[in-house]
Amino acid sequence: MKTTLKIQNLKCGGCEKTIVNQLSELENVLEVSVNQEEASVTFTHVSSGSLDIVTKILSKLGYPVVGEKNNFGKKASSYISCAIGKMYYEN
Repeated sequence: MKTTLKIQNLKCGGCEKTIVNQLSELENVLEVSVNQEEASVTFTHVSSGSLDIVTKILSKLGYPVVGEKNNFGKKASSYISCAIGKMYYEN
């Protein structure tokens, strides 16, 4: 199944790299892509359980789906994820 989720706190290429790398490590998630202009993540997954896992990981990284509470902790997590993406994933 191909799914697109609108997410919050997506700011730059560092955010994108972190999201793609983290979600690509999941066993049942394939073809991960991020659209910065639309603030969305698109991926292929094999079950609704995989969708739940992706949603939880995005939230933990600081990129909750639109409609989920976006508190200070999530915003702070997104800045950390962004910095990690810039330092470790961008070449």
